[in-house]
Amino acid sequence: MTSTERAIAAAEARSAHNYHPLPVVVASAEGAWMTDVEGKRYLDMLAGYSALNFGHGNRRLIEAAKAQLERVTLTSRAFHHDRFAAFCTELAELCGMEMVLPMNTGAEAVETAVKTARKWGYRVKGVPDGRAKIIVADNNFHGRTTTIVSFSTDPEARADFGPYTPGFEIVPYGDLAAMEAALDAAGDDAVAVLLEPIQGEAGVLVPPAGYLAGVRELTRARNVLFIADEIQSGLGRTGRTFACEHEGVVPDVYVLGKALGGGVVPVSAVVSSQEVLGVYRPGEHGSTFGGNPLACAVALEVIAILRTGEFQQRATELGEHLHGELGLLVGGPGQRGGVRAVRGRGLWAGVDIDPALGTGRQISEKLMDRGVLVKDTHGSTIRIAPPLVISKEDLDWGLDQLRAVLAG
Repeated sequence: MTSTERAIAAAEARSAHNYHPLPVVVASAEGAWMTDVEGKRYLDMLAGYSALNFGHGNRRLIEAAKAQLERVTLTSRAFHHDRFAAFCTELAELCGMEMVLPMNTGAEAVETAVKTARKWGYRVKGVPDGRAKIIVADNNFHGRTTTIVSFSTDPEARADFGPYTPGFEIVPYGDLAAMEAALDAAGDDAVAVLLEPIQGEAGVLVPPAGYLAGVRELTRARNVLFIADEIQSGLGRTGRTFACEHEGVVPDVYVLGKALGGGVVPVSAVVSSQEVLGVYRPGEHGSTFGGNPLACAVALEVIAILRTGEFQQRATELGEHLHGELGLLVGGPGQRGGVRAVRGRGLWAGVDIDPALGTGRQISEKLMDRGVLVKDTHGSTIRIAPPLVISKEDLDWGLDQLRAVLAG
């Protein structure tokens, strides 16, 4: 057996099979490149689902983590620590908000946003106890806790995990009329609309122009919170700090994660106003590791990186190039149908492959054989989301490999 085969066999024998990874075993990584246990290099075109926006082993982030490791890594929230106030202050300023509630994972942040919206509804809006309604979109992906999968429409994520949490209404994504009808039906019991500005897991689905702005108007008129799940779409991925900015929209609540920890440590947060996050009293919600010193140190460096605008600009420029090149593959000659559709924004794309060429998994495996790592979703769709540090030359090389795979 090869080193790869031994590592995979050992993992399969001792770990729950809740993932189906590509058969590559990564041993090291730098920038946009990863190296496996056999010494083969791969171009990372997934970036940890946007957790690695700033690349593998980003020196600024690694040095920030190292420095904090030498000082203190965890106090729990039983005590204050000297990085917490700066983290909350600077993240709130980055978001144009007032308060921060830190957690660890994206799912925890979404759960926190759900709890926050309900508590705000009861304490501030005056919704009768137990009647709060939150409107969500179909094909969403907000995490995998029991509450979150209760409003998922993905059978794989939802099946066999009931009984399900009530209090959610699901409407078609991008359908403003359906959103308005759902809000009207919920009436004064509506406390929030929870949306991904771009649906990542669904295949990088971008809503119709004006949709987010329309949702913002509907929620504002009805005193309902607009919660933007920017865990994948935020922090530079789309060419702006937040994907909502493309429509000039500022939600009531940002839900952040993934890139906030720079691919070094898990960091997530709910960011909002004093009115919204001010509903909490001591003991009502928390996390032992949420807002820990190590997490704050790394996230502070992420915020500093984002303030320069460098990565937002890179995502814009390289994203235009990426989408221009992918667009040439749609129904192109010699591709046997090739690419059926391309969606996305910035350095983020969902590519629908003609099923005659293979499933998304099969295309991903063929790309892996050629030294490019992507991930499939929903049949024959692959997602492309390289670290924002990727060079144009490396991006073009990766696209060349995709063309070669499509050409057979």
